[in-house]
Amino acid sequence: MKIVVIDGQGGRMGSLLMEKLKKAPLPEAEIHAVGTNSTATAAMMKAGADYGATGENPVLVACRDADYIIGPLGILAADSLLGEVTPSMAVAIGRSRAQKILLPVNRCNHHVVGVQNYSLSALTEQAISDLLTCIRG
Repeated sequence: MKIVVIDGQGGRMGSLLMEKLKKAPLPEAEIHAVGTNSTATAAMMKAGADYGATGENPVLVACRDADYIIGPLGILAADSLLGEVTPSMAVAIGRSRAQKILLPVNRCNHHVVGVQNYSLSALTEQAISDLLTCIRG
């Protein structure tokens, strides 16, 4: 099973997700860290990712055969994360057959109505819980 975590800026969300994924009961999972910049990738690798890459082309390649994609909601919108998400990245993520587990971080002019503002720690815990629910069926 291939789990792709996509994050940008400082990689804080991605690194929290990595720490929690590595503790989750997922022995068969390959966890790929794809940063929209090298700082985000480095943070996710330090937190325990199995593989890591940076930039637009790694996002396009990783999404082709991913089973799950986890990241902030903004990865689906071109020019999000202060412009780090290119239109091609957003399209590749959106078109991927992977289950997408998106964290509704209300930043960068994207606000999800009906969603409370939770801490990043709480959001990452919920993301891992949702991933395990998806995997178990």
